[in-house]
Amino acid sequence: MNAQRTLPLLTIAWLAASAVACGARDQHEPAPLPIQQQVALHQAASCEDLGASVQETAVRQMRSQLDLYKNGYYWGPLGAGGAAGTPTASPAADGAGGPVAYTTTNTQVAGVDEGDFFKNDGTRILVLQGSLLLTARSWPPKDLALVGKLQIEGWPQQLLLDGDTAVVFSTVWSQPDNSANDMACPYYGGMGMSVGIGMPYCGGYSSTKATVVDLTTLSAPKAKAELYFPGWSNEVRRSGSSVRMVLSDSIRWPAAVRWWPDWSVDYQNNPALFSAAISKLEDDNEKVIRATPAQAWLPSGKRKLEGGASLEVGYSCSDFFISNASQAPGLLTVATIDLSDLSRPPTRTSVLGDSGVVYATAERLYVASSHWWGWWFAGQQDWTYLHAFDLTDPKKATYLASGGVAGHVLNQFSLDESGGFLRIATTTITRENGAEKNSWTFKAGNRVSVLQQDGGKLSVVGDTGTLVADETIRAVRMVKDRGYVVTFRGIDPLITVDLSNPGAPRKVGELTLPGFSTYLEPIDATHLLAIGVDLPEPDPVTGATDWSRRAVQLSLFDVADLAHPKRTAQLHIGSTWAWTEAMYDHHAFNWYPQRGLLALPFADWTQLNTSPWYGQFKSDVRIFNVDPKKGITALGELGMGDAYRFDKGYWSPWYQPWVRRSVMATDDLGWDWVYAVSDAGIRVAALSDLKHPVATALFPYGP
Repeated sequence: MNAQRTLPLLTIAWLAASAVACGARDQHEPAPLPIQQQVALHQAASCEDLGASVQETAVRQMRSQLDLYKNGYYWGPLGAGGAAGTPTASPAADGAGGPVAYTTTNTQVAGVDEGDFFKNDGTRILVLQGSLLLTARSWPPKDLALVGKLQIEGWPQQLLLDGDTAVVFSTVWSQPDNSANDMACPYYGGMGMSVGIGMPYCGGYSSTKATVVDLTTLSAPKAKAELYFPGWSNEVRRSGSSVRMVLSDSIRWPAAVRWWPDWSVDYQNNPALFSAAISKLEDDNEKVIRATPAQAWLPSGKRKLEGGASLEVGYSCSDFFISNASQAPGLLTVATIDLSDLSRPPTRTSVLGDSGVVYATAERLYVASSHWWGWWFAGQQDWTYLHAFDLTDPKKATYLASGGVAGHVLNQFSLDESGGFLRIATTTITRENGAEKNSWTFKAGNRVSVLQQDGGKLSVVGDTGTLVADETIRAVRMVKDRGYVVTFRGIDPLITVDLSNPGAPRKVGELTLPGFSTYLEPIDATHLLAIGVDLPEPDPVTGATDWSRRAVQLSLFDVADLAHPKRTAQLHIGSTWAWTEAMYDHHAFNWYPQRGLLALPFADWTQLNTSPWYGQFKSDVRIFNVDPKKGITALGELGMGDAYRFDKGYWSPWYQPWVRRSVMATDDLGWDWVYAVSDAGIRVAALSDLKHPVATALFPYGP
């Protein structure tokens, strides 16, 4: 397990080639900026101050991208006479009143709601389906029915629910920019380890629309405010009446900036000539960039209130904070909508830099962003910059402090705040030269760091050091003074961490098992319920893992003795091909602590060697009883496989509705009810008789 970890070689042609380009930088090419150990933000003093920072970052990105081409590496083959190719039996079910208990969205922090495409408040269910917000009456169970719908502009993706108000977040795309240059696009996104380069962005920009919906009359939901924010929504949170959106956007490149030179047939046999053309293009682009003022780089938004009035909501230069660290060019914004006073415009606090993983409590919001290298070379280590915002004012987010730690975070559960200390678990990756030419290998590690705010700094006050050498983190959960980290290479160590002393967090115990967990749910003070993948142990000779023997599994861990964690129960679910969204999206993991029940959306392909193969797909919600003393027991399943619908061309031979979410509720007689929420509708049955649903509400196919 402690042999050096070598991740797979990068074999994408342009990506591997960029390593050569990095190693062959000439003296005129900028060097990558180093990791900033003392990261700090300062508020833009003026538009000129902001503009200079944007220009400097833009120049570095432009040159880093074009330097890939300078040595003959590009996206697509060169073609003579043209530019490079463009990438193409049940109880009564009357349930008087509301349920005595029920499940809602699974969130990380109590009291802080998170966006999802589905919401439930015990008597109502809201679902985003296509471009519609659908409203359903869900209690009493026998009266389950769709009652209303509202067309939402764009592509709805998330919603929040606060009493009789819902907020729907949708992506609205602009028309692509016109350009005479086939390759007139910078690269955006990442390859997963802070490399700063990804897929090409070729014009058009996204906006996030927040539609505030009045649900006073459930059968007739109506929009009472429409807010448009430039960029796409990374995460949304709600605490009380305050909605916080973390938005990510790209700077608006000047139209005169070009990303490919005019073609000449002489380039094919004269690399030096082509390199010179790229160099000239870089110089010409820099002149354009340096002459473009701050406001020209920034998008604007708008808001519409009832009655149709529209107001522009543009950025102000003073909205921005500028970092001294190297981050990919972009705009990170924390926007606040106060649902208690929609007459006030939303407020925004922005950072010049890239967005990242978001963790929020009722009082603080943290964004973990990656260091951007721009150019690559051996010895580089990934690094995470942390920005903290104060949320105590319900009407705005105020920038507080910044800091950094080695490595990158897996997801929001990698961060946790307790007693004024921020704890963060990271996987560290170091780039090394590969054994083969034009290739990289990556050495992995992992750790938990503890930070504390000191004025404008988030300073590291403690660090575990490496927990398990040469492995990457697959799951994290931290609760008060305890931490649990799952790492994986071929087998799965569950590592326990003592966080009681912030200045000296320490690894306490380790339990090694085949496979790995992807999500951990504390069900009481001494037990963890985990979902993940079971795998056979790696071959002792080759080290290979037989993935054909893979299985989805539930595990119950006893962590009363932190030094000696142990698994007390294990249950496999489905076939080798089984899958559940709950493995990678905690919103689908529906734990009902009042009743000791777990519901999981589930999909499987069984008996694949039979004919017809398409008759073997199934999806449902699976219910389990979880008892620390008795273990894990499967109680049954509720699906909608009979809800085939052949009209309007929406049916395909293998299809049955895909269940993605669930609700569990208990009536005043003590009956438990299960709702399956699928892409075709909602169904409810008593847990005691899942084979006989009491009601089904089918979704419409269109508006």
